[in-house]
Amino acid sequence: MPIDPYILLLLGTVGLAALLPARGTGADVASGASTAAIAFLFFLYGARLSTREALDGLKHWRLHATVLACTFVVFPLLGLAARGLEPVFLTHDLYTGLLFLTLVPSTIQSSIAFTSMARGNVPAAICAGSFSSLVGIVVTPLLAATLLGSTGGGFSLDSLLEIVLQLLVPFVAGQLLRRWIGAFITRHKKVLGLVDRGSILLVVYTAFSEGMVEGIWHQVSPARLAGLLVVEAVLLAVMLTLTWYGGKALRFDREDRITIQFAGSKKSLAAGLPMASVLFGPQASLAVLPLMLFHQMQLMVCAVIAKRRSQDPVGSGAQCAPKGARGCVDLRLRRGARQAPTGPAADEPPTSRRDSRSPDPEAAKAPYC
Repeated sequence: MPIDPYILLLLGTVGLAALLPARGTGADVASGASTAAIAFLFFLYGARLSTREALDGLKHWRLHATVLACTFVVFPLLGLAARGLEPVFLTHDLYTGLLFLTLVPSTIQSSIAFTSMARGNVPAAICAGSFSSLVGIVVTPLLAATLLGSTGGGFSLDSLLEIVLQLLVPFVAGQLLRRWIGAFITRHKKVLGLVDRGSILLVVYTAFSEGMVEGIWHQVSPARLAGLLVVEAVLLAVMLTLTWYGGKALRFDREDRITIQFAGSKKSLAAGLPMASVLFGPQASLAVLPLMLFHQMQLMVCAVIAKRRSQDPVGSGAQCAPKGARGCVDLRLRRGARQAPTGPAADEPPTSRRDSRSPDPEAAKAPYC
């Protein structure tokens, strides 16, 4: 299975926090810098999201309702069911982190990437991840207050307000300024991608530094970590199975089922880290440990699944033009989704059905494939 190099950077950041934790004034500076970095991160999210795509995505409300139900209903129910594993497999603090993991919104970038790789409904994946992040800004703290109670780091309206100011307000500001800065962000998306990841690394360093200063890492043993990994592997397997076969039971087509599986089974490290730092305070490092492990696990497993989905044959509903015809496109593609092209034209930009007609009269009469 592939290992994301970024995970190695995360582990290196944890090691740096263990060896050289931020203390005193340095901790205050790191905390302020991480807060500003996360606000800027969500500002970029807002500036990247096309308002037209978001409004068009609302038309496919059944898919988005299914993804939100998986993220904020099914996941938390499974987290509550895992309470029976305490204290045999998990300590109380690790279980609290696991339950918090189930409350976090879905990812955006990885859901889109895996959906595209598996030839799913990419526009729906963009909207599903964005809607989940927006809803999670409010729903995740409320669920944490309800399910975690006093163990959630003293949740209050002040903490909810802090999350809204740190995440939602920058996102809305990015949306409002998108018409002026959207083109610039598109041209420099690689550089800004480094800003994304650097922001997460800074938050990880701050959270784990606080944990080292408070001495909470002595509470975790290798056996407990192994138990946590087993529990998370079962959780991921259950969600991947439910999202795939549940989508079939709800009569979604293949492209939509792929979107539901990848968007409904994943959890966002970018959204979860700042929320945990607000809700848990010095205990945030233990609270985000299950999320960090689950994040890497979901990337590894979903990469394998996406690769296999990309090799699936086209459904029986598609028919092909005569051999040698050019410009075939999948007639089943809809809602703007694009199937990855193959063959000599793999590097060419996708074309519409109208623009891809073949000059060959016989080929032009044939169904698109």
